[in-house]
Amino acid sequence: MAFGGGCHWCTEAVFQSLKGVIVVEQGFVASVNENSSFSEAVIVHYDPDVISLPILTEVHLLTHNSTSQHSMRKKYRSAVYVYSGIEIRKVKVIFKKLQSQFNEPIITEVLFFKAFKPSEEQFKNYYFNNPKKPFCRTFIEPKLKMLLQQFPKYVDGVTLDD
Repeated sequence: MAFGGGCHWCTEAVFQSLKGVIVVEQGFVASVNENSSFSEAVIVHYDPDVISLPILTEVHLLTHNSTSQHSMRKKYRSAVYVYSGIEIRKVKVIFKKLQSQFNEPIITEVLFFKAFKPSEEQFKNYYFNNPKKPFCRTFIEPKLKMLLQQFPKYVDGVTLDD
């Protein structure tokens, strides 16, 4: 499964912080048709016996602006990328169940995964290599704090300075 929405440094750090997530590949994902351009995203390899697709999807929707069509949506496409029609149906059911947590409609799309380009090595594992940088403190730490508050039993390896 792949997830895109905001900066892939943020998305990578969020998913790397979850128990059951085995590997997070940071880079750019393309879908098909009008979504065939590459957009920042991560591929998440996970153990469904430890963390479920509904939890991963909920975390994703809550850690990026999943209800707003802003001017940067080409670079930061809000999407869950899937590999089959069955997965599309599963994710759409999850979205429907989660909609009540949001005041506005979820705009995140469920798209077919077509292609992936990895980020340059210097940008991979960005947060955990640079936790004190201003970008990390300003944009990533609030997402990790939210994880610790709302999903504590799924968080692993995150300690934040106050």
